[in-house]
Amino acid sequence: MSSEFAKVQVRPGTEEDLEGLTELYNHYVLNTPTTFDTRIFTAEERRPWLLSYPQDGPHRLMVATDVDSQRILGYATSGTFRAKPAYGTTVEVTVYLAPDAGGRGVGTLLYTALFEALDGEDVHRALAGIVPPNEASVRLHERFGFRYVGTYREVGRKFDRYWDVAWYEKEL
Repeated sequence: MSSEFAKVQVRPGTEEDLEGLTELYNHYVLNTPTTFDTRIFTAEERRPWLLSYPQDGPHRLMVATDVDSQRILGYATSGTFRAKPAYGTTVEVTVYLAPDAGGRGVGTLLYTALFEALDGEDVHRALAGIVPPNEASVRLHERFGFRYVGTYREVGRKFDRYWDVAWYEKEL
């Protein structure tokens, strides 16, 4: 384990993380097409999102923090893919990193913890949507065994342009 990894703790998310998680997510809302949300959120608006991730089951929230400062460096989730019952064994996964946390292995630590938490759960497939270009995200997902399955063209409009979403899947 590298010294970079030794400075990062990964654990389930808690309500105490709400402010930091909201701030991190809002960075992506304001500055990137990574999420198709187009307005920032207050922590209270994000509370239902946080509470939708219990400590067990197929829908999880894992948080990476700096051991010394406890600053949130990123998070990973496995959430509902679609609401219909037959989709129940499929999860959609995602990772968001603090802008200065990329390239430090934080995404790898988060996905390692998330997939370990999902081991033994009744989950058959994990799906991930990536807005291109995002080579770092593609590399992370491929490292975890995701494979490209197709692209929905121009399905989101943000920053006065249309964006594609490339879809990746992993058998669990």
